[in-house]
Amino acid sequence: PSTSFFSSLSCSRSKSYFYFIALPALFKQELQDTEAEEGGTVTLRCELSKPKAPVEWRKGDVTLYPGLKYEMRQQGCAAELLIHELELEDS
Repeated sequence: PSTSFFSSLSCSRSKSYFYFIALPALFKQELQDTEAEEGGTVTLRCELSKPKAPVEWRKGDVTLYPGLKYEMRQQGCAAELLIHELELEDS
């Protein structure tokens, strides 16, 4: 964190400005290889260093969004991606 102080020449009061830089969330537990059957559902799970940190699930360059195929869950530091109706292309 850095602190800046600016004095006002016209009065005896001063203003203080505080700037805080948040540290990024890191993986405490990364995704593990998981086996599942075609047509079934698989749950991929990771654990982050910060609770409720924003998580973006991707497959290559494609961002995944919630819908019939993908379900995202997050509680505390744990984030999960459920993939329904598995196909070979999901691997």
